[in-house]
Amino acid sequence: MIRFENVGLRYGMGPEVLSDLTFAVEPRSFQFLTGPSGAGKTTLLRLLFMSLKPTRGLISMFGRDTMRIVPGELPKIRRRIGMVFQDFRLLDHLTTYENVALPYRVQGIDESSYRTDVVELLHWVGLGERMHVLPPILSGGEKQRAAIARALITKPEILLADEPTGNVDAPLARRLLRLFVELNRLGTAVVIATHDLTLMNQYEARRLVLAGGRMEIYE
Repeated sequence: MIRFENVGLRYGMGPEVLSDLTFAVEPRSFQFLTGPSGAGKTTLLRLLFMSLKPTRGLISMFGRDTMRIVPGELPKIRRRIGMVFQDFRLLDHLTTYENVALPYRVQGIDESSYRTDVVELLHWVGLGERMHVLPPILSGGEKQRAAIARALITKPEILLADEPTGNVDAPLARRLLRLFVELNRLGTAVVIATHDLTLMNQYEARRLVLAGGRMEIYE
């Protein structure tokens, strides 16, 4: 699904922030992306989501060189990827339900075909009573759950999550991890960026460890 070959990234004329990254994300795989604060986890997720381009090396996404993908093709390819951003990126003028349903709405899909799925997922993440509330009314943890639900609703081929349990308590973090594991069991490849060792120790999975801009892989 995703292949990195000797990928490096620098900003301007500065030193490389990521160097010589070579790894693959296989279909149906599950991995934690971890490392100390400032190691480049969010930057790597942005490369995976194609919102950044590498300075050097090859990134292949679904068999295509990302440097050869023209901007007009990006939305279609990104629909195959679910992304949970650390800053949520909810639209304040839309309700929780409308935010979660947004991936379907932008494709022009009739609401009758997805309403039940959206409602069920909102109940599962504990937002069943908050589906008609606007984001400014939600707590940080509720916004986090809404962002996760939006990323999951279309059952993407790849899920990228940046600190998805950073604003929730331990019981809910475990519940969300179970949701990611179930999604993976159904066929979605999962990459979760986290520094939470307690969370990672709950599930045996490959670990991609960033430090000093380089990666070590622990199977």
